[in-house]
Amino acid sequence: MAKGEWKRSGTDDLQLSGRSDCEVFDDGTNTFFWRAHTLTVLFILTCALVYVTLLEETPHDTAYNTKRGIVASILVFLCFGVTQAKDGPFTRPHPAYWRFWLCVSVVYELFLIFILFQTVHDGRQFMKYIDPKLGVPLPERGYGGNCLIYDPGHPTDPFHNIWDKMDGFVPAHFLGWYIKTLVIRDWWMCMIISVMFEFLEYSLEHQLPNFSECWWDHWIMDVLVCNGLGIYCGMKTLGWLSMKPYQWQGLWNIPTYKGKIKRIAFQFTPYNWVKFEWRPASSLQRWLAVLGIIFTFLLAELNTFYLKFVLWMPPEHYLVLLRLVFFVNVGGVSMREIYDFMDDPKFHKKLGQQAWIVTTITVTEFLIVVKYDPKTIMLPIPFFITQCWILGIVLVLIWTLWRFFIHDITLRYKETRRRRQEGSSERDRAPGHTDGSNLATSGRSRLNGSMDAVRHRKP
Repeated sequence: MAKGEWKRSGTDDLQLSGRSDCEVFDDGTNTFFWRAHTLTVLFILTCALVYVTLLEETPHDTAYNTKRGIVASILVFLCFGVTQAKDGPFTRPHPAYWRFWLCVSVVYELFLIFILFQTVHDGRQFMKYIDPKLGVPLPERGYGGNCLIYDPGHPTDPFHNIWDKMDGFVPAHFLGWYIKTLVIRDWWMCMIISVMFEFLEYSLEHQLPNFSECWWDHWIMDVLVCNGLGIYCGMKTLGWLSMKPYQWQGLWNIPTYKGKIKRIAFQFTPYNWVKFEWRPASSLQRWLAVLGIIFTFLLAELNTFYLKFVLWMPPEHYLVLLRLVFFVNVGGVSMREIYDFMDDPKFHKKLGQQAWIVTTITVTEFLIVVKYDPKTIMLPIPFFITQCWILGIVLVLIWTLWRFFIHDITLRYKETRRRRQEGSSERDRAPGHTDGSNLATSGRSRLNGSMDAVRHRKP
């Protein structure tokens, strides 16, 4: 491959589609780090299986052997997927990293399907096989109660209500919205999702006590401080990523140690950059797609709280954290595949594999919540909250009808009328030009005739 050409078709921003907001230079270095290593992985996997079969004695413990067999099956599937699965849109820090998370997505979806097909009791007790501490009902913590910012009843610490809310979820909110901004790459969509989720917490606090928070916790600590600051920092990072040079050299082609360290750090940044331009008002199809993205995003957020509620997992359990880490890694790929499918359907003829499986995971999680605790889900929403949601839905429908039907019909009618008026004015001007030219021609002919008569009278 010649110097300075594109390195792979599976890069962070697919070159074949020609959509890139920056120039990328790649010297084409193909080191050991970038090779497939399919035979190496196959050899190591075969050696491990031979060792377990011939040299290791199988213990007489059914539960232990079952767990071990399931883990071994998952590891073999991950080895196959990391080496053989199709590359997605990202390749930094390495394509195998994103193939790994694709395979983890499949394993997680299969686990959710298994839980979905169990009874409520068996499904909750099955969680004890993962952690013996699970399978026990846990009370939800309420964040409401005394909502005074300054409490004169506690002279030693009148701001104790604020300090009580300063738990581990405050930095988690900030970091979460910083990463979500990098995933969505749009300030308006991030703010809409942030505000909408606070409205959902207001609407569903009668179902989950965890949603019961003070007004200043909703709008000041969450929306303005944690979410707002995370979105602001995320947008600044997006600006830097859109402006930085994307020049890739092999590590051994860089002469200085400082340059090598910088190159290693940049390995964890995108290969190149494309700015997301969602343009929801440009067409009805894009408007519905953006609404679907926002709905799915909010549903995945709600699943975080409802899943741990119905499966009896405490908020600080490592499985809750692992699920968040999982969505951090698969969310960016999914959103990129959705954007490519929306923005360039001629090139991307089908929805990407990671986006497909993440959407399936979100739906399956919600179905588990519905099956395991339908009473909580079906608790009637207070009447005034129902009125607010109906009003909001009606306003969205009215705007949709006006923007994509009434407004477009009006514009087409005005354009047609303008063209008819221009055509009629041109037809009206055409006879006038003809008469004027005829008059000029007849005048010139009469003048020529008089001049000929004068010439004849001259001898």
